[in-house]
Amino acid sequence: MTMTIDMHDETGEINEKVQESVIGLLDHAADYLDLEGEIECSLTFVDNERIQVINRDYRGIDRPTDVISFALEEMGEDEVPILPEEGEPRVLGDIIISVERTHEQAAEYNHSFERELGFLVIHGLLHLLGYDHQTKEQEKEMFGIQETILSSFGLSRN
Repeated sequence: MTMTIDMHDETGEINEKVQESVIGLLDHAADYLDLEGEIECSLTFVDNERIQVINRDYRGIDRPTDVISFALEEMGEDEVPILPEEGEPRVLGDIIISVERTHEQAAEYNHSFERELGFLVIHGLLHLLGYDHQTKEQEKEMFGIQETILSSFGLSRN
């Protein structure tokens, strides 16, 4: 399995050490989830103002949020699945994270910025892979997987 992450930091806050940690976490998650082949996704770090515009334009919710995922494999009505050709990478989609909200939530939940960022990265990745939390059962499954990945990577809640 090879995972390529196209990372963009519009905030200037995500230093090389944090980027390397995020890449390590995503590789760890891909191993845990048993993803195969070549996989690509993009990860963009923005401020609250930018994510609020995205949230408003794409979800109709005019306020900042912590993470938004745009899954390329997700299908709406009358859509055909986008599947990679033989030998082509599987492109999952885009994860957009508000660094401001990450700081706010880390303080709110009384844990490190790294833990909160890790949580949001994995949350976004699972959405790209089709996981959701619309029902209690889905939420329990998704959040259970997130916690297992984060804890086994060394990003426990404390």
